Amino acid sequence: MKILVPIDASPQTEYTLEFLASRTTLLGSNPTIELLNVQQPLPARACRLVGQEALARYYEDESEKVFEPARLVLKGAPVKERTAVGDPVECIMQAAQDIGADLIVMSSRGQGAIKGLFFGSVSNGVLARSTCPVVILRDHMPRINDALRVGIAVDGSKYGRAAVRYALRHASLFGAGVYFYIINVVSDYAGAVMPDMAGMALPSLSEEEVAELQKEEFEEAVAPLRPMFAKAGRRAKEICLVGNPGDEISNFAKKRKLDLIVMGTHGYGRFKAALLGSTATRIAALSDVPLLIVRTA
Repeated sequence: MKILVPIDASPQTEYTLEFLASRTTLLGSNPTIELLNVQQPLPARACRLVGQEALARYYEDESEKVFEPARLVLKGAPVKERTAVGDPVECIMQAAQDIGADLIVMSSRGQGAIKGLFFGSVSNGVLARSTCPVVILRDHMPRINDALRVGIAVDGSKYGRAAVRYALRHASLFGAGVYFYIINVVSDYAGAVMPDMAGMALPSLSEEEVAELQKEEFEEAVAPLRPMFAKAGRRAKEICLVGNPGDEISNFAKKRKLDLIVMGTHGYGRFKAALLGSTATRIAALSDVPLLIVRTA
C-alpha cells in the first residue's frame, strides 16, 4: 500500500503522524509511506537575489524542520521524504500521481464560522481532485488504538459498495482487531399521510407496513454486502437507522465512539471543490470523527 502524507508544522500534522504511528498492523505489512512538505515559494525578487542553489538549500532547510520531528513520531518506520514548492493542492496531486498513491492521509483545519460545514481549503481541494481515497483527520487527536471501530455508511448505491470493497481490501489500515459496522439509514415512512374525504390528514401506513417497508429498504442496501464480508473472512454488525442520514450517522458515531467513518461519494457539479455529497457534508458539520472518503466516478 502506497500512502502519501502531506505534513507541515501545525499541531494537526502531529495528530496525523500519531495516527499513522499507531497503525501497527498496517506498518507490519510494510507499506510505502511518503511524507510530503510543500513550501510556499519566496517572492520572485528574493529568488533572483539569492540564486537557485541558495534557494534550494533554503527550501530543504525549511522542510527539514518539519521532517525531523515527524521521524521521531514515526519511531523509525521506513518513510520517504519529498519537498515541493508551489500550490499545496497541485503539489499533493502531483506527488500522488508520481508514487501511484493508494491513499492520502492528511489533517484538516476548519476555516471561520462555518468550519464545521466545510473542510479547510487544501483538504477540500484534494478531495475534489483526488482519484484515490483520502483520510481526513479532524481538529482533535483521534483515539490511538490499532483495533478501530469503523462505521461504513451504505445506501444501496455503487458508492457504498466501493467504500466496503476498499475497507475490506485494506483492513490492515484499521488494525487486526477492527470492528466493522455497516450503517444504513432508511426512510421514516411513518410520516406518510393521505387526506380523507373530509380533507383531514390521516396516516397512510400502519406501523406494520412501515416496519416492512423499512426492512425491505435495509435489505436491499445491505444484502449485497454480506457475501463481500464473508469472502473476506470479516464480520460486521448491521445497523439500521431511521431519519436523516447525516444526522443519524453522526449521532451513532458519537454514541458508539466510532474511530472512523468510511463513505463513498462523488463530486457535485461546479461546487464539487467546495463540498461533498449532502450526507458527507452533514457528517462533517456535526461530527469530529475522522472520515475516509472513497471517491467513485
